[in-house]
This record gives sequence, C-alpha cells and structure tokens, in this order.
Amino acid sequence: MNQDNMRDAQWREELRKAHTAKERAAIPRVVMPQLDPAYRITCNEEVNQGLSAEQAILEATRCMDCPDPQCMQGCPVSINIPGFIKNIERRDFLKAASVLKETSALPAVCGRVCPQEKQCESRCIYNKMKKEPVAIGYLERFAADYERDNTSEDNTTEPQIVKNNLNIAVVGSGPSGLSFAGDMIKRGYNVTVYEALHEIGGVLKYGIPEFRLPNTVVEAEIDGLRALGVKFVKDCIIGKTISYDQLHELGYDGIFVASGAGLPRFMGIPGENLIGVMSSNEYLTRINLMGAGQPGHDTPVLHGKRVAVIGGGNTAMDSVRTARRQGAEVAMIVYRRSEEEMPARVEEVHHAKEEGVQFMTLHNPIEYLADEKGRVRAMKLQKMELGEPDASGRRSPIPVEGAIEEVPVDLVIVSVGVSPNPLIPHAIPELEVSRRGTIVVNDETMQSSIYDIYAGGDIVRGGATVILAMGDGRRAAAAMHESLNK
Repeated sequence: MNQDNMRDAQWREELRKAHTAKERAAIPRVVMPQLDPAYRITCNEEVNQGLSAEQAILEATRCMDCPDPQCMQGCPVSINIPGFIKNIERRDFLKAASVLKETSALPAVCGRVCPQEKQCESRCIYNKMKKEPVAIGYLERFAADYERDNTSEDNTTEPQIVKNNLNIAVVGSGPSGLSFAGDMIKRGYNVTVYEALHEIGGVLKYGIPEFRLPNTVVEAEIDGLRALGVKFVKDCIIGKTISYDQLHELGYDGIFVASGAGLPRFMGIPGENLIGVMSSNEYLTRINLMGAGQPGHDTPVLHGKRVAVIGGGNTAMDSVRTARRQGAEVAMIVYRRSEEEMPARVEEVHHAKEEGVQFMTLHNPIEYLADEKGRVRAMKLQKMELGEPDASGRRSPIPVEGAIEEVPVDLVIVSVGVSPNPLIPHAIPELEVSRRGTIVVNDETMQSSIYDIYAGGDIVRGGATVILAMGDGRRAAAAMHESLNK
C-alpha cells in the first residue's frame, strides 16, 4: 500500500468514527444562496451565488461513500463523484478539482447547467431512503470555482502532457467540441478548434444567459484548455472558409464535428412571419452573444411589454426570464402539456416563477394575429388535455374541442426545438446523414461513414443537454485515439 492509500485508509477510519451513516443521513441538504428575485430581474447577475466552504464541507459530509456508487452510473462523462466529494470533505479543494478534471473539461459549467436531478443525483442512495440526494452539482461548482480563484503556477492541477505529433481538427467550440479537445490534448495530440462565430464557446455563449452561466466562467474553462495547448481559430467556417480536403492538406489526422443544431424550428401556423414573432435562437443570440440592449452595443432586439414564449424546455425558460430582464411587464410560458411533463429543469421553472413568469400550460398556439402595421398583437390558443403517453413517454396533448381563446401579446418567442446545422453534411456529400439531417455515427465510437470524421453533440442528437454532448466528445476522443494508435 503506497503512502497516499495509507493516508486515505487512515482518514476513512477516522471519518467512520466521527460520522456514522445515521449521523450523515440526519444532515439536511444544503440550500444554495441566491439573489432576491425583485433585484435579479433588473440585472444579468448570476442568480445562484455558490456555496461557502463551510456549506460545501457539510454537504460533502452527507455522502455515504457507497461501495458501488450508482451516482457515477448516472454521469455521462463518468466523473469520480465520491472521489471529488470526499476531497471536499477533507478540505482538499484543489484535489477535488483535480479529480473532476480527470474526466470533465468543463466542471464549472456542468456544476451550473447540467440536469443533475435527472442524472447523477437521481441515482443517489438517499433517494431510496426517501431523503434529498447529495447536492452533487453544487459541490462540483464549488470545487471548480475554488480552483479558478485559488490556483497559481505553484499549485496548478494541470497534468503533464507527452506530445505525439499527430494533429486533430475540431469543428465547433460548444460543449462537445471542448470536451473532445480536452481529452485529446491530454493524450498528446495537437488540437485546433475551429469556430464559425466571433466568440469561442458555442451554445455556452450564445444560448445560455449570464444569469445562469456567466461568460467569465466559460472563458476560464476555455483558458484552461488553452493552457493545455488547445488552439482556437475564430470566424472560420469549415465547409466554406476551409474545405474537408484542405483540412487534409493542413495535415490533420482526424476530424471531430461538433457544429451543433443552430437552425430554429417553427410550428407552421398562420402568422409566424409577423413582426414580433421570432425564434429563441435569434433572441438569445442577439442578447447573449451580440450584446443587444447593453451599453456600447448597437445590436437591435425587439422588446415587448406582453411577451409569450412557446415551449417548456430550458431554452424556453432562458428566453422568458431574459424577457423579464429586458423589461417585459407580463412574461408567459405557453406549453401544450402540463408542468409535470416539462423538460426544463425544476430549478429553472422555480426561478422563473419567483421572477413573476406566468405559466399557461395545456395551451397551444394555433395562430398569431396582426395589427394594422403587420406586428403581432395577439395569439389564438387552443386549450389541450392529456391523453395516452407518446413515444417519449410523456402523455400526448389532445385539443379540447371548441376551447379557443385570444390572448394579447406584442412579442412571441418560439422555442419548440432546433435542427442540425446542415453546412458540414452539404459540404461533404459522402457523409451519411439521417432524414432529420443529423450525422449518422456508430453509437459507441461516434465514428461517421467517413473513416477520419467523428461527430457528437447536437449535430448527431439534434438537440441535447450540455453533459450529453460532452459525453459524446469523450467517447469520440477515446475511439479516435484507439484508431490512430492501432
């Protein structure tokens, strides 16, 4: 047994004496401090304020350190959850961050936006005990934030890398591309990430508001990848600026496509072409990435006093909460199912309600009506009821005959899904794509129909969570590495 293992064994024995399972289970789950709703709708400051060291240590103490930790089975990137949590408990916060970064390129991001309640925390043993699960996401955020604020050249947690002189190109700098890049740079490859926009970060920058995920946090994660040696090229459209053949000419041995799903979907109902009806993609991109409504920025964006957001996912919550911060007096979610079926995180729904958002569930728009200037003035809503479950497992919404109402609005934001970016498939005709326009890959290796192209994230899934996209990046990195080293 080496010294580290001996110290761990001694520490565990002392811990067992100090805290029995019953004592651990009696500790209540930590409550995340947050900004007051009346204040936060006036600004873009982050709502969740993070845990103090004392709160984090106490919450970490709740972890039972199970012999077969099921929480890890619920994590798409296979984080050593007990390992990082127990380092928090023993007050070794930098070691906790180091454990996180063994498998996650974006721990500070994941700690904020991942649906832990549906993944790792849903597998926590406390659920079987009818108790609240360990706040894994809060602890992940704490460790990552602590490292960002307390790391210097003398105590860096970055690994030593042995280069292999092979070159890898990544198309897109969203969560899947960044996760892939982090794993490949650690394996010794020269990695260059190409981003079509003027900012690195993909959906982390243009899709998620700063009150939920500050840009400073995203930038710090990206800077960590830069410190490892990842190169970033902005304003470069693979398939236009540089072709697939030119990537080969530049000496790349493998390509990972993570170009996302940036095309908005609409419902195909009358009035969607009216002034004042727009997609959540456009609305959030103008505000989050292009600074609309902020001092020093000229980007225009429509404002409304009565704003309706159509949809029930996280992007819909981001849009409606952004509308409140943009001055909407009435901001409402219109969703065709009940609140129970909403795919948005429970925390986001709760925050939206605190901020005065109205929820019109079991309603579906069937038409938008115009004023004399061609701008939306109202929406016709069909009342719905729930029938039998559909393929997704959620109960299907069924129209209630004759139950139609007209609701005045002056801005409608449609958030009913996205479609894959078609640029790469169109630029490489040999690439196999599905009927939905997604790149077809081997589910285990993420390899496409072209031997040196792998893909992951929304370009494969057609729309998914940050953590699922990151999981794709990790799988692709492992498979590409194995293929290149045969």
